[in-house]
Amino acid sequence: QVQLVESGGGLVQGGGSLRLSCAASGRTFSTYTMGWFRQAPGKEREIVAAISWTGSRRYYADSVKGRFTISRDNAKNTVYLQMNSLKPEDTAVYYCAATTSGLGSSTTDYNYWGQGTQVTVSS
Repeated sequence: QVQLVESGGGLVQGGGSLRLSCAASGRTFSTYTMGWFRQAPGKEREIVAAISWTGSRRYYADSVKGRFTISRDNAKNTVYLQMNSLKPEDTAVYYCAATTSGLGSSTTDYNYWGQGTQVTVSS
């Protein structure tokens, strides 16, 4: 079992940057694949990025490649999402998720979810 708490969301102008953090409880954090998802109003929740438990493999949605970077610090039980060159279409609630399975890109691949943090990008 793992509990996830996101932080770092907020309001930013287009072209700006934000860094999201997801703090996990539990001693087995380092064995979980971690993902970031987002959900905009009226849209389905979608994958943003994912990282394997060692950090050696990463997945990015095409819409964020070259702008966002996912990373993790297993000593701190934390996963990060560095978001640069933000666009208004990045506006959404961002969720952290965990799974004991491999590097998945579907919401059904993940067992544990945080409560979400709002990111709003103004034009």
